[in-house]
Amino acid sequence: MSSRRLLPDSLVADLMAGVVVFLVALPLCLGVPLAARAPLLSGIVAGVVGGIIVGGMSGSRTSVSGGSPALIAIVSAQTAALGGFEAFATAVVLAGLLQLVFSVLRFGFISSFFPTSVIKGLLAAIGIIIILKQLPHLIGYDIDPIGEMSFNQPDRETTFSDLPKSFRYFLPGAATIGISSLLLVIAWDQVRLLRRSGIPGPLVAVLMGTAANVLLKRAGSPWAVGPTHLVSVPLADGPRGLVELFSFPDFSSLGDSRVYLAAVTIGVIASLESLLAIEAVDKIDPRQQRTPRDRELLAQGVGNLVSGLLGGLPISSAVIRGTANVNAGGRTRLATVTHGGLLLGCVLLLPHWLNEIPLATLAGILIKTGYRLTNPKRYRQLWREGFSQFIPFVATVAAIVLTDLLVGIGIGLACSIIFILHSNYRRPLTRTLERHTAGDVIRLELANQVTFFNRAAIQQALFEVPPGGTLLIDATNTDFIDPDILDLLVDFQRTGAPARWVRLSLVGFGDRFTGLHDEIRFVEHASQDVQRLTSPDRVLERLLEGNLRFRTGQPLKRSWARQRAATAASQHPLAVILSCIDSRSASEAIFDFGLGDIFSIRVAGNIISGEVVGSVEYAVAVAGARLVVVVGHTRCGAIAAAVDETCRPDQSAAPGCQHVGEIFRQIGRVVTEADCRGLTTIDDESRQQIIDAVARRNVVRIVRKLLEESSTIRQQVDDHQIGVVGMMYNVVSGEVELLAETRHGV
Repeated sequence: MSSRRLLPDSLVADLMAGVVVFLVALPLCLGVPLAARAPLLSGIVAGVVGGIIVGGMSGSRTSVSGGSPALIAIVSAQTAALGGFEAFATAVVLAGLLQLVFSVLRFGFISSFFPTSVIKGLLAAIGIIIILKQLPHLIGYDIDPIGEMSFNQPDRETTFSDLPKSFRYFLPGAATIGISSLLLVIAWDQVRLLRRSGIPGPLVAVLMGTAANVLLKRAGSPWAVGPTHLVSVPLADGPRGLVELFSFPDFSSLGDSRVYLAAVTIGVIASLESLLAIEAVDKIDPRQQRTPRDRELLAQGVGNLVSGLLGGLPISSAVIRGTANVNAGGRTRLATVTHGGLLLGCVLLLPHWLNEIPLATLAGILIKTGYRLTNPKRYRQLWREGFSQFIPFVATVAAIVLTDLLVGIGIGLACSIIFILHSNYRRPLTRTLERHTAGDVIRLELANQVTFFNRAAIQQALFEVPPGGTLLIDATNTDFIDPDILDLLVDFQRTGAPARWVRLSLVGFGDRFTGLHDEIRFVEHASQDVQRLTSPDRVLERLLEGNLRFRTGQPLKRSWARQRAATAASQHPLAVILSCIDSRSASEAIFDFGLGDIFSIRVAGNIISGEVVGSVEYAVAVAGARLVVVVGHTRCGAIAAAVDETCRPDQSAAPGCQHVGEIFRQIGRVVTEADCRGLTTIDDESRQQIIDAVARRNVVRIVRKLLEESSTIRQQVDDHQIGVVGMMYNVVSGEVELLAETRHGV
């Protein structure tokens, strides 16, 4: 019989997460309408619709929607301007229709333009606001509605000025219950046994806080928390009374133009807040599931349409609820729908029980959620990423805390844009000196977006090219060039470059930019003139420079198509390189050379034979190569096999290979008795050192044999026409070592 659990893990996790989100959302559903001076039931309606309808339609598995504290000022101002909440509900319906239009027009892409530092600042700021706003409620100071999040409060206090007053008027009973609840939810995450129990800590805190207060009231204790410091769900007197609690939209207000202005305001701001919220919640989701943005706008539009028809507050995706969902382990949309269902069921069936929950307990749960959002680790991480990330982050945090969400986001975006403009001004291009086989080329690689602010830097770079130099302007990765910059480049091409004898080449422009087209005016490969004029010493320098580029990850940017076309008719390589067949030591790669630049001879163990010597002779005497290079390498399998074959002739080092005998015999000539004795008594690292030493001696021997066996090569060295050298390539570091004892003619 299968031992699977009766319920899937995800189902249990989502149900428990739904309970936690319900406990977090309940005070917000009641506090937001109080702060906005809206009907109390409007917040409950928004929470239920946001949970069940938006949660069911959204593509997000973690985001949770409801009445947003960020919209409190708009709700209050527009309700007053329209003369009542019924007309405002009509505007909410129209706002929902507008969001449906946004979805059809695919406006969700806007969220991609919010910098990561600003999104992280949004999360941290909301965490700080939650902590600051809930501290008074934690100790029983409930003058300000629990869901109110604005810096300037309805009681004419500010977030900061309210704190000292709350400590003067705190309630001992509420403070005891609130602080105990906070310590409980903290301990629940820290104690392994409790964390793995499957029971949400916030649920236990609510049950224990409520039970403690009920016992205090029954005992007649002065520490008992009174009704003004408890949850206050509206109570209906039967079905008729429930209907009377709703404030349905007044469609006669459609004749008032102010309704449409209010609808546009609500639709735009609620959409922006939702896009910001899902961007933020997606970043903290451990599964990193990305929410479809346009589908979210569709779900929000339907949600606001239904919420408005039922007399609810405007809905948007909420960072607080979404964060609580992620932290509680929510995995699918079931958690969001569960929270909505609990709101609906408990308000309809258990309002008296809900009204026994102390606000101090809910404040403790919210403070724990806030701390996770503004964890000090987040600040340290942004600090390590540099000022360009840290300053927009801090600016966003400070601005949101001191103003409101949208103003703070705007200030954070402005800071980010300043850093982007500054970066573009300082580094609108990348200047690289490329040493091609045919000569040096200055490459100016333009940024993705080249604006008017870059004009001074680009102009300076153009006129810093020395007279007679070769300049390549690369726009391969550029999407936009300001017309002023285009004029600058065109003028330089027509007058500036010719006047200073600068050979100007353009690449990546194509037909995208008026007046500029791709044109290459320098040679990227080894031509006949380059081969004739380049000395063996200079070829050696080019090889070593290329190896430096290879191992530092800065290879030349070549056009293989142009090199292929240029070398199709003839070739004039600068060097001939004899190397091993090892897949890690391709000569063109480790020396950063292109097509037509070198002859490459590859044979296991880089040994010589009549055919190899003949190939080298042809390369230098007929094709004009100026340098012969023998390259061995570390960790060579052919050398290792030859050493084993030499030291243990009774054991085949390459079973099944019928033609490797000559390779092993040649390499075996540089294997000593000391090498064989050492192989039997040392560890793997020391064995590798012996094999690398044999590979080095093998290179020295091959260079000597080339000169001994070929009078053609020897004569050209004596006439200073060519040079011969040996090298060792380290496959770990990528570095090539020039063996001094093998240098001839260079």
